[in-house]
Amino acid sequence: MIDPDVRPLRIVIPLYQGVTQLDFTGPHQFFSRLPDTEVIVASVGAEPVSADGLVFAGLHDLGQVERCDVLCVPGGGGCTNAMASDEYMDSIRRLAQGAAFVTSVCTGSLILGAAGLLKGRRAASHWAWRDQLPAFGAIADEGRVVQDGNIITGGGVTAGIDFALTVISELFDARTAQMIQLGLEYAPQPPFDAGRPERAPAEILEEVTRRMAASMADRRSQLNMVVQRLVL
Repeated sequence: MIDPDVRPLRIVIPLYQGVTQLDFTGPHQFFSRLPDTEVIVASVGAEPVSADGLVFAGLHDLGQVERCDVLCVPGGGGCTNAMASDEYMDSIRRLAQGAAFVTSVCTGSLILGAAGLLKGRRAASHWAWRDQLPAFGAIADEGRVVQDGNIITGGGVTAGIDFALTVISELFDARTAQMIQLGLEYAPQPPFDAGRPERAPAEILEEVTRRMAASMADRRSQLNMVVQRLVL
């Protein structure tokens, strides 16, 4: 728990083009219910961000955000382009230095890794990209939410809600987290048990993997270039 005298808490969510909207809108919905807490959604230059056909505007300028208590980096198809942005990555490193908790959802953990923030740390990610974490010195963990010291990472997309409740329990307490959970009626009962590769029917996993193959190959190539730049 953060010192109760340090209020309001500041949670910063840094967006980029091609972010997955539920990676941040899910946690944002829960964080926005916290008392004495300021949730700042920002982008480089305060530019509107396109995410899954939606456009998010009225954002803060990421470079002008001076500090935060929690840094929450979302994932998405645009994460490798975000890694190539010096301005975005410099802000991630700068804000992480003063944050009590450095966190991510989905492939946001790859951004944390590229920023050099996960060396020797256990971290989660989307199941299709989890194997890329060791390239950044991280220890890939299959957990839906993984905490290693002040690093808290969530798995793919919908794990962001479980992740948010975990972060809330750390910032405040379990009672606060449960009250927000009840208020938002978060009681998942999925009609299918196909949300993890180890539980999905074999033919479903095969088809989803096939459909993702082209984009995965392209993004893995981009990730390799990011890793090579870091080594050089």
